[in-house]
Amino acid sequence: MSDHLLNDLSLFAPETAITLTLVAAILADLIFRRTPLVVAALVLAGFVVTGLLLLGQTGVNASIFTGMIAVDSFAVFFKTIVVLAGILVVVFSMESGELNSPGRKLGEYYALLCAAALGMMLMAGASNLLMMYIAIELSSLSSYLLSGYTREAPDSSEASLKYLIYGAVSSGLMLYGISLMYGLSGSLDLRAINRALPQVLSGGGAASFTLLIAGVLALAGFGYKISAVPFHFWTPDVYEGAPITITAFLSVASKAGGFAMMIRFFKVTFIDAGAVALPAGTWATLQGFHWVDLVAILAVLSMTIGNLVAVWQNNLKRLLAYSSIAHAGYMLTGVVVLSNQGLAAIMVYFGVYLFMNLGAFYCVMLIADKTGSEDIDEYKGIGGRSPFLAVALAVFLVSLTGLPPTAGFIGKLYLFAALINSGWTWLAIVAALNSVIALYYYVRVFRNMFLRTEEPSSPGITLSWLQNAALVVLLVPTLLLGLYFTPLVQLAQASVRLFGTP
Repeated sequence: MSDHLLNDLSLFAPETAITLTLVAAILADLIFRRTPLVVAALVLAGFVVTGLLLLGQTGVNASIFTGMIAVDSFAVFFKTIVVLAGILVVVFSMESGELNSPGRKLGEYYALLCAAALGMMLMAGASNLLMMYIAIELSSLSSYLLSGYTREAPDSSEASLKYLIYGAVSSGLMLYGISLMYGLSGSLDLRAINRALPQVLSGGGAASFTLLIAGVLALAGFGYKISAVPFHFWTPDVYEGAPITITAFLSVASKAGGFAMMIRFFKVTFIDAGAVALPAGTWATLQGFHWVDLVAILAVLSMTIGNLVAVWQNNLKRLLAYSSIAHAGYMLTGVVVLSNQGLAAIMVYFGVYLFMNLGAFYCVMLIADKTGSEDIDEYKGIGGRSPFLAVALAVFLVSLTGLPPTAGFIGKLYLFAALINSGWTWLAIVAALNSVIALYYYVRVFRNMFLRTEEPSSPGITLSWLQNAALVVLLVPTLLLGLYFTPLVQLAQASVRLFGTP
């Protein structure tokens, strides 16, 4: 075995660790079938080991397996988001009444969770179109099964089927776009495509138009993974029908992998210095069309439609699903800028989004386990029945709105600053107005929890020590990063510098 291959395998250690965890979960389930807690603990340990191996790659800037995967701080940042989401979701799953019903086998559940996380980690580092497609398929196939894991739920199978259908269409569109791009450039490697762009564009209008179509089709695949409008139709039904733990995982980890992959695709292919014929520091202009305009339109549509439709939702999982679509729109504004400042702003946003969004879904899970419903009317009087749980949910929702002194304010502040500094003031105003709309539907939850009286027959809500500890673990960063955010900002800025280009 050559030294080069050994070096590649050493840099692939985090992905290897999560793969071994997947295999170990299947074997442990065969041995400890009656004690699923053993499998959960094993998977939790595997995620922790994967996270520690990722920490060892901080500052590395390399390409492995003949350029298929990039190992840099940009990829490590998003892989860390996926791993942290995996750790928290395993903890949620251990306490989920929805999953831990008598007779349910959870070995496959944890194995599929590892497989989905592996696909999302590969998405973060993929620097070859073929690897991007393989990573998306690995993540998606696992997610299809996980979203329908609670088969006895009336909407579970429907959620899984809709997810599969929309995923297959988006996957086909993306694959066709990849084939067009390969035909134009003769390569699947992003940097090789970048170097070939001047020659492609010199071929005249037909070549430029074909490249435009290829990019739009690839964008359809990315848009599906991040739940951006108009590729969002699967999101509300899947989020409602899937187990809450999987809904939470998809809302953060899937978005992280999708955004990392989309940013690398557009930045390396259309902006990096190899394409000397393209305007420096701007998106490619093809046939008088700017990529940036299309992404800005998608950002506005995602923010506006996500927030407006959320206003009418009474099911908290559907409400948070549309909220998740709106947040994809906020983060797309950073892709519009696509400068180092814009990319760092997206990464800061993801750093805080991890805790506040998972926290909101965790509170919904705890309440649903006790009340048997996710309807907003069931939240009446929770402020009196479980003050800590109600206050925690209020903090997470305030943070999702983007109000100080929570971490969500810092995430939106850096996004808006990047937009204004790049001359996109109107887009920053649209995003700010959408935050006001979001406040309205979150306030509906506050009103029910604290201002409406509970029904006499409403069950009390008591939490275990593990549930209280998990809430504290999510609450502390949500509040602390709103007051002391410098380390996260510095980490994001350093990761962007190593990712790339001036």
